[in-house]
Amino acid sequence: MIVAGIGCRKNTDTDAVLIAIDDALSRHGLAAGELDALATVPQKCSEQGIRDAAARLGLPLVVAGEAELLEVETLSHSPASVETTGTGSASEAAALAIAGRAGRLLGPRIVAGAVTCAIAVGEGKP
Repeated sequence: MIVAGIGCRKNTDTDAVLIAIDDALSRHGLAAGELDALATVPQKCSEQGIRDAAARLGLPLVVAGEAELLEVETLSHSPASVETTGTGSASEAAALAIAGRAGRLLGPRIVAGAVTCAIAVGEGKP
């Protein structure tokens, strides 16, 4: 399973989310067709830009549970993310939580304007 974890500022538009996903995928030599799911944290699950990006890509949007998020360790540490979501990186934590216990990040999150995106691989199920 390949998961793109997404974090963003409030009211970020769909195109910005899609650009961040494309950027993260290309940095790891992947294509959008290889993704199995988008993931986010509970605080961001109602962001229309994230929801619409998942719909455009034809992917499920999976919201990581609070308990799952506390079990993962992120590579990045953003004070804003800690304050808003309780994780060092919303995108990294969401991707890891959904990728499953054996999940691993392919690298630190990318920041594209108001959006962060991290790619994780694992054996989780969307």
